[in-house]
Amino acid sequence: MIRARRICVTAVAVLAALAGSPGLAQAEQPYTSLPSSTTDDNLLPPGWRIDGEGGARELVWRTPKAVPMGDARVEFRAGDRLLGAPTPARDGKTFRLALGGTPPEQLTDLHVMAAGRRLDAAADDTHRSGSRVPRMPAQAPASGVDPGKPGSYRTVTGKYDLDPVRLPGFGTPVEMTAEVVAPKGATGSRPLALFLHGRHGTCYKPGSEDDVTGDWPCADGYKPIPSYLGYLRDQQLLASQGYVTVSISANGINAQDWGAEDGGAQARSTLVRKHLARWADWTAHRSSAPAVVREAAKADLSRVLLVGHSRGGEGVNRAAMDSLYPPPAAEDGYRGPVRWKVRGTVLIGPTIFGQNPVADVPSVTLLPGCDGDVSDLQGENFVDGTRGISRGTALHSAVYMVGANHNYFNSEWTPGEAVAPAGDDFGTDPEKPDPVCTPGAATRLTAAQQHKAGATYIAAAARLFLAGDDRVRPLLDGSGKRAPSADPARVLTHAVGGRRSGGFLPDGGTKVTGARLCSAIDPDPAVACLDPETPGSSPHFAWWETEQETGRSAVDLKWSVPGTAARITPAKPLSLRDSQKLALRVFVPPNTTGTKFDVSVTDSSNRRVTLGSVRVDGLPGSARTASYWAQELRVPLSAATRAGLDLRHVKSLELTPRSQSGQAWLMDAWGWAPGTSAVKAAALPRVDVGRTIVKEGDSGTRTYQVPVEISGHGSGQVRVYLLDPDSGRTENRLVTVRPGSDAIDVPVEVKGDTVYGDDVEHDIAVKAVHNAVVGKHRGGLTVEDDDPEPVITLSPVADRVTEGETLTWRLSVDAPTGVDIWQPVRVLPVTEGAELSTKDVDPQWLMDWSGDVPDPERPLSDASLWVWLNIPPGSTGVDFVVPIVRDQVAEPAESMRLALTDYDAEPLPDGPVLTGTVLDHP
Repeated sequence: MIRARRICVTAVAVLAALAGSPGLAQAEQPYTSLPSSTTDDNLLPPGWRIDGEGGARELVWRTPKAVPMGDARVEFRAGDRLLGAPTPARDGKTFRLALGGTPPEQLTDLHVMAAGRRLDAAADDTHRSGSRVPRMPAQAPASGVDPGKPGSYRTVTGKYDLDPVRLPGFGTPVEMTAEVVAPKGATGSRPLALFLHGRHGTCYKPGSEDDVTGDWPCADGYKPIPSYLGYLRDQQLLASQGYVTVSISANGINAQDWGAEDGGAQARSTLVRKHLARWADWTAHRSSAPAVVREAAKADLSRVLLVGHSRGGEGVNRAAMDSLYPPPAAEDGYRGPVRWKVRGTVLIGPTIFGQNPVADVPSVTLLPGCDGDVSDLQGENFVDGTRGISRGTALHSAVYMVGANHNYFNSEWTPGEAVAPAGDDFGTDPEKPDPVCTPGAATRLTAAQQHKAGATYIAAAARLFLAGDDRVRPLLDGSGKRAPSADPARVLTHAVGGRRSGGFLPDGGTKVTGARLCSAIDPDPAVACLDPETPGSSPHFAWWETEQETGRSAVDLKWSVPGTAARITPAKPLSLRDSQKLALRVFVPPNTTGTKFDVSVTDSSNRRVTLGSVRVDGLPGSARTASYWAQELRVPLSAATRAGLDLRHVKSLELTPRSQSGQAWLMDAWGWAPGTSAVKAAALPRVDVGRTIVKEGDSGTRTYQVPVEISGHGSGQVRVYLLDPDSGRTENRLVTVRPGSDAIDVPVEVKGDTVYGDDVEHDIAVKAVHNAVVGKHRGGLTVEDDDPEPVITLSPVADRVTEGETLTWRLSVDAPTGVDIWQPVRVLPVTEGAELSTKDVDPQWLMDWSGDVPDPERPLSDASLWVWLNIPPGSTGVDFVVPIVRDQVAEPAESMRLALTDYDAEPLPDGPVLTGTVLDHP
C-alpha cells in the first residue's frame, strides 16, 4: 500500500527523457500538460510541475540557471492573478509554492515574476519604437550648494559586535553587528544616520567564483558576506560633514525572511530599533558603549536619519512607522520606550511589498534606471502612496538616476570591490545588448560614478532632514537643479508634500473630459493605464497583491492632432492661493522628444487663464526598464494673478497638446511654493492583519474571524481587499477604522468533513486611504485539512493478453477525495524474457504518452515513458491502458514492467513492480 501523494502534472502523461542516466536528470523538469478532465492540449511551460509531499500540493518551477538571492520577491502568477511567493531551494534553481485550494483549472498562463520582470522568459523588445534612440537627458543647472563635497571633520571608524537577538517568527538568532564611522573631536551632539543593507547572499566560500549561499550561520569553510560594509564611502562622506553613522548587518534576517509574509519588514524594523535603543543607552551612559562609540562624537538621538537599501528600505520605513505607531506586541521583538526621533528616511531601490509608506516622515527614494533586481521601481509608492493619507506637510521625493543599477550602491555587491562573488544585477546578453543599460552604453553609469552620485543624494537628504538646510531642497523636490559632485550622472526628481497644496488628483470623484481616466492596475486593457503589451513599465503602476485596484488612477492623454484640451475637474474647487507655481507630474513614452502642452486653469466664476506652456521628453528606456516615470513640470501662477482669477476657488485644470501627435499621462498637479514645512506626525489609527490557523474538523460548521488589530488614535479609512480562494477574484470595500474596534469584520465559515482535501487560505489585504497607517498588510485564516491521506494501490486488470488487445492496470484509492490525486508510474526494463518494443504498441499512443515515434525500434522502457495518472475528485480509480498492435511476425511472449515512482522518476521502495505479458496471436 502507498499513501496517496497529490502529485499532478498532466491529465494523461508526462514526458521525461529517461533513456539512460542523463535522461533521469531531466525528470526534474518535464514538459508537462495542465491537469484537466476535459483536455490534453493546455500545456504547462517547460520547467513547471505540480507535486506534493505529505499530502500538500505544490506548484514547482525549476530553472537551469540559479536565481541570485536578491531583494525582489519571486512570485508565481496565473495570468494577472498572484498565486503567491514560492519557497526557494538552497541551490536557487527550484521554487515551490503550496497551492492550498487553488483549482487546477485556474493554473493557466503560468509565469514567474520578480518586481515586474519575468524570470521564466526573456523580455520582449520587438515592439521597441523603430528609430527612437535612447538619449541622455539634458544636464540640469548646478545648485548653489553641493552636498557631495567632503566636510572638514576628521573621522573615526570601528566595529561593534554584540550578542545576537531573537526575533519573532525566526528560529535562528540574528547578529547585532555594525560598522561605525563618525566625526572625531566634534563638539556637542551630532545627528545619527543608520544604514541597513538589503537582501543578498549571506555566506561565501573564499577562493570560489560563485559559491554563495543563503545560510545562517555560515557553514564550515564559508565566511559571512559583509554587506553592511558596503556603504563605507557614504558613511565617510557624512562623518566628514559632522554626522555620526552606523551601518548594521542583517544576514540573519536575509537567511530567514523567505518564510515571512511581509518579506521580513517587521523583523528589519525590530533590528533597527534594537540598535537605536543601544545608542540611546550609550548616549546616556557613555562608559558602557563600545570603544568606537566612546571615541566618536556623541550622537543626537532626536535627529535620526534611516537609510535603507532594497528590502532594507522597506525595513527602515517600517522602523519609522513603528517608532510613531507601535506594532502589535506579538509581532514585535522590541520591548522598550522610543528614545529617538526619525526625521527622515532615504530609500535606495527599495521594495515596498505592503505599499504602506509613512506619510508623516519625510523621505527621499532613489530609483535606479537600470535596476535589474527591484526592476519595477516599486519604491515610487513611497511618494505616490502618501498622497491624501495625512497632513501632506512631509516632503516625499523621488530621485530617478539614469543608468544606475541596483547593486552598485553597495561596494560589497560590486564586482572588483566586494570580498565575495558579486555581479551586475541588470545582466546583459551579448547577442541582444540593451540600448540603455548594457555596460558601456552612453546612458549607463560605471560603478564608481553610481556610488558617488548615490552618496551625494544621501548627503543631500541628511542636510535637509537633519540639518534643516533648505538650500539643498531644489536638488530633491523637482526644481531641476543638480549637484556637481554627482556628475556625470543624469538625475531627475519630483516630489509631493512639503509646501504643495490644492492637488488635482485623478481619483476621489474627479471628472475627466478630452482624455481617459485610467486605472494603474486592471486586467482590462481598455481600463488599464498601460497596455500589457507595452514594452517597458511604469514605476507608478507597480503591482501589489491584487489583479485590480481601486483608487490608483492617472489621466491618459492621446492625440493625433494638436489643440484638443484634456480637462480635469475635481469633486470640489481647490485653493492655490498661497502658491507661486503649478507643479505637474507628467510622463511620456520613453525615447520620445518634444511633447508640448499649454496649461490653463478655470475658477468657479468660469474665468479661464492660460498659465504657460511646458515641454517634456521621454526618459531613456527599453523593454527591460521602468522608464514611464513622471517628470515635474512647473508653470508660474502669475498670469492668473494678473487676470484676477480667484485662486482660492480653482475648479478645473486643462492640458492642451501643441505637438502634432503623442501620448502622455498626468499623475497629479499641485500648487507649489518654495521652502520646507515643519512636520508633525498626526495621531492615526494603525491596522495590522494577523493569521489564524485552524483545523477543518470532521463535522459541523464553525465561523472564525480573520484576525485584525486596530491600534493607535483617531479615525481613518482603509480599503480592504478580500481574496477569494476558490475563484481567484477579489472584492474590496472602504472601511472606517478606530482603535479597538472590529470594523474590519471578515467572517469565514468552515465546514468539517472526512474527505481528504487541500489546506485553504482565506486572505485579505489592506491599504491605507486616509488618516490611517497599515503595518502588516496581509493575513487571513488558514484552514488545515485534517483528514488522513488515502491509500493508493496499483493492481492488474488485464495483464496477460494477446496481440490486438490491451494491457490494463488500475490505480485506486481506498476512499474518494476532494482533490485531484496524481501518481506517476514508469515503464521499467524487463528482467526476464523478451521486452515489448516501440513497434508493439499503437504509434499514436506512443506519441501521446512519450512524444516519441516507433522508429528506430527499441525496448519500450527506452521510450521515455514516465506517466502521471489522475484520479479526479469523487472517484476511486483510473485505468492505465496500453493498446497492443497485431502484427504478422511470429514472436515469443513479450512483457513490460510498470512501477509507481516518486517525482524524480525513481521507483518507490515499497511499491509493487507489475508485469504485463503479451502472447503472439495464433
